[in-house]
Amino acid sequence: MLMLNEINEAIQFIQSKYTARPSVGIVLGSGLGSFVNEIEVECEIPYSDIPHFAVSTVKGHNGKLILGNLSGKKVVAMDGRFHCYEGYSTHEVVFPIRVLKFLGIDTLLLSNAAGGINQAFKVGDLMIIRDHISMFTINPLIGKNEDAIGERFPDMSEPYKNNLIKAAKKIAKENNIQLKEGVYVGVTGPTFETRAEYKMLSILGADAVGMSTVQEVIAAVHLGLQVFAMSVITDIGIREEENTITHEEVLQAAKGAEPRLSLIFNQLIAEL
Repeated sequence: MLMLNEINEAIQFIQSKYTARPSVGIVLGSGLGSFVNEIEVECEIPYSDIPHFAVSTVKGHNGKLILGNLSGKKVVAMDGRFHCYEGYSTHEVVFPIRVLKFLGIDTLLLSNAAGGINQAFKVGDLMIIRDHISMFTINPLIGKNEDAIGERFPDMSEPYKNNLIKAAKKIAKENNIQLKEGVYVGVTGPTFETRAEYKMLSILGADAVGMSTVQEVIAAVHLGLQVFAMSVITDIGIREEENTITHEEVLQAAKGAEPRLSLIFNQLIAEL
């Protein structure tokens, strides 16, 4: 019951600031925070004010909950997320997803910056995540299960909803946006991968790698949410030349791809 009590305390605080019920949740990854400019903002709440919320410590994550209107829907957006590499527990990483569910959302859209593993990818590509590999991170459902939140053994055969993937691909085609589609593998970070690790992940079937998202998606599926997620390919891991990667380069590449991601998210939300 402790988890439910914490969720309720967070919800009561948020609802004391904003009474409307959002139907769509959005999680914005590194360098993608400008998407909030698309939202008709009705309320902003710093994470530091919300009971039991962690605080974003990474550049490119502003650390605010944004509530308002987008594409004819009430939405709530996380302008910045939490990562285990910041020192947070899996409970803290996925706690906001649980709060968004109990605020009223039934659909969750996620974005992230990811390293390209598939050698057909290039910097700036958008990749729809059709599936993921989560074995390199701690499962957020480990521990006592709260039946009021979700069942003990949630099915993960379709974590990313096929109907949302199909709709996003149609939107992209109509707007002449090139999309990739693939498998995302979640790792802990904060180090970028070695050459050998990139090759291993490729052998396992991954197309892109990142330090977020999979734990949030597991929690979302546990909660019964519809999930759609997209990666911005911000660097290419497997290459023969200089392999140095910096966070600044990641942020810059994400910024360049943001208008295309924003268009797809906007139109996808309008069709929900």
